[in-house]
Amino acid sequence: MRAYELRNDRTDPLTLVERMQPQPKFGQVLVKMRAASLNYRDLLVAKGAYGAKEFEPIVPLSDGAGDVVAVGEGVTRVQVGDRVAGIFMQGFLSGELTPEKAGSALGGAINGVLAEYVVFDQQGLVKFPDFLSYEEAATLPCAAVTAWNALVVEGQVKAGETVLLLGTGGVSLFALQFAKAAGAKVILTSSSDAKLDRAKQLGADLGINYRTTSNWEEKVWALTDSRGVDHVVEVGGSATLSKSLRAVRYGGKIEMIGVLNGMAGEVSTVSILHKHVRVQGIYVGSRDMFEDMNRAIALHQIHPVIDRVFPFAEARSAIAHLESGSHFGKVVIRLEP
Repeated sequence: MRAYELRNDRTDPLTLVERMQPQPKFGQVLVKMRAASLNYRDLLVAKGAYGAKEFEPIVPLSDGAGDVVAVGEGVTRVQVGDRVAGIFMQGFLSGELTPEKAGSALGGAINGVLAEYVVFDQQGLVKFPDFLSYEEAATLPCAAVTAWNALVVEGQVKAGETVLLLGTGGVSLFALQFAKAAGAKVILTSSSDAKLDRAKQLGADLGINYRTTSNWEEKVWALTDSRGVDHVVEVGGSATLSKSLRAVRYGGKIEMIGVLNGMAGEVSTVSILHKHVRVQGIYVGSRDMFEDMNRAIALHQIHPVIDRVFPFAEARSAIAHLESGSHFGKVVIRLEP
């Protein structure tokens, strides 16, 4: 079978190779992959910036969807013909995150999904809503579950609250869709007026262009009548956290997710203290969260926002497109039928 590998040569890490097609053992499931999607984390892994270390060649990407084509003995969760997606951390089924669960992340700690066939433990799969395409389902495991965990599980967003979203990447747009389904008001930032217009078509109530309004946190404060927002889904990292702290209300919540602008920087800890702000780290989520989210997606008929779909042979181009930052929503790779 064909698969892509990440190798230690960081100057040209992505290589298309032939591998032996795996076979499921006891409790395992063989999935013919139909689509995979990219996350910013995949860029960091490829560049060695995500816990950089030497490793054996691994298959990249954490997010994918396909069909069950064979099952090993003892499999009861799924059957041949089921349409499934893998969960981001194969060992994170429920409860709290632990080092052991974090060490089971696809496309980093273990082999990922950018291959024609992938073997999963039966516990590491979920069925996705029937109305979703394979390409749409492939966007769910990381970005969608992260947004769900941030706003619904940890944030406990309520109708009438105001949510601030940074940018128009996958997590932010899923958060927009979940926030609107919950009855919340959404303020969204972007460097592009065209992207802001598209976000408003998806339900965003207010948009701020952070290139033309560099002090966007002051604009947020003004738009909320000097109260601040109830939630910030913080995907920027060190370059935006201090601004987010100024934009959030007293007693508000910052769901800390991203490292788009770096993994370290100065933080106004006095703002956290003085405003009694809760800053909650979010690292994707569990299988239980994924399945709860799927029920909500089915109820509200939510379609993931896909920017562009690339063929399997153009995986490098897909990664370059993501890295360009020009995308609106998710970048997907389609595997040939």
